[in-house]
Amino acid sequence: MTRVRKSAQERKLEIIQAVIHIVADVGPDKLSTQKIADEIGVTQPAIYRHFPDKSQIWLAVAKHITGEMRTEVQNAMHVQRSPIDTLRVLVQTHLGFIEKTPSIPAILFSRELHAENKGLRLYFESLMEDRQKVFTNLIKAQVQTGNFRNSLDVDDAANLILALVQGLAMRWSLNGQNFNLSQEGLQLFDLLIKAFRS
Repeated sequence: MTRVRKSAQERKLEIIQAVIHIVADVGPDKLSTQKIADEIGVTQPAIYRHFPDKSQIWLAVAKHITGEMRTEVQNAMHVQRSPIDTLRVLVQTHLGFIEKTPSIPAILFSRELHAENKGLRLYFESLMEDRQKVFTNLIKAQVQTGNFRNSLDVDDAANLILALVQGLAMRWSLNGQNFNLSQEGLQLFDLLIKAFRS
């Protein structure tokens, strides 16, 4: 049987998808280039031909995941909605994406991200800051229209919503994904919104 030679771009994508699959299965701490090679049926040196070290693999995985997330967010924001409805859809989109990509909580709370890979940590920090700004602006618009109380600190409110998504995703992951993440997330989101209005 003739083996089809893949382009460098195709092979890189295959490596990234293998990492996402392995991390969801065994966690980021047990990831190795040998496991990636075994997953896609190549030799370990073949992995290093595409990525010089593991930190570059992690960064490529992060960029791939966030690229897909960005596409889903843009699609969700394409429809004209009120700020509060946009905020709700964004939370739902984030939680739905995590349900489809269960390796995300493992990566976000991994030693790789927090202690061993500064580039990866800075990348995610920047991403979180951007998301927080989007949430802040939507909440600010709600305050300006009188739908949220004037005394509400919009930055704190945005951070609460980010914490809701992150904390719930971690609990969902630790509990073996045994509840509907989006459904529970929206229930908690609605409780927060009531507090913002009171």
